[in-house]
Amino acid sequence: MKRVKRRTFSGVVCEQEVYTIPDRADPKKAAYHPRFENAEDRARHRNEMSRRNHTRLFNANFSPESLYSTLTFDSENECHDAKECRLLRDRYFRRLRRACPDGVIFLYYGQGKNTHRFHLHMVTDGIPEEIIKKKWTFGSVSRVDHLREHCVYDGVDHGPDYTGLANYLFDHWREEFGGHRFKCSRNLKRPEQEDPREAKRVYTEEKPPRAPKGYILVETKSNQYGYLYFKYIKVPAAQDCENPKRRC
Repeated sequence: MKRVKRRTFSGVVCEQEVYTIPDRADPKKAAYHPRFENAEDRARHRNEMSRRNHTRLFNANFSPESLYSTLTFDSENECHDAKECRLLRDRYFRRLRRACPDGVIFLYYGQGKNTHRFHLHMVTDGIPEEIIKKKWTFGSVSRVDHLREHCVYDGVDHGPDYTGLANYLFDHWREEFGGHRFKCSRNLKRPEQEDPREAKRVYTEEKPPRAPKGYILVETKSNQYGYLYFKYIKVPAAQDCENPKRRC
């Protein structure tokens, strides 16, 4: 068996994975294949991989110039189930695509905990605020805000690393909604993933791979099978976050 490492760049985030493959395997083609003790572990892994892929897409496509919006339905257009909500969501999605074909759109379900009324969360890039409001005719746009330039996790400024917001929106979906967790446009920037290459050194959580130039290490994880995960973020240009204790 031999150890390989692979880096993935998504916006200001660099992730490096170190794992084991068979000696005869080509490092450029062999992927990490975890072991599972039961079906629950397998399902949990699929969910975590879906979460990670979503976060990578999110960070690759959005910046402080992007907009976060909350869209609510009025009484006339109130949705009683996810199917009704999906129809209006898709209609609005098509309107935005026609108005701004180069814009990037991520749309998510939302449902009030007490009222159980459906609403939508949306993150966009390249679509003006006036278009967002003009094309939403099913109720009101309760907020349109720019994404933060500085996101702080555990007291560390990550800059425009939107992992927290991505996970918050990812978790809005529930099984009874059916379908996909979110709807997005197809003109997305993809994370830049390097080919795996053989690791020449022995790495541990205490001895991580060297950070890429201009990046700092912010997170390490491992499992009982020797898989190692390291997260780096590009050093923010200025430490001028308005509220450094507030999470993104």
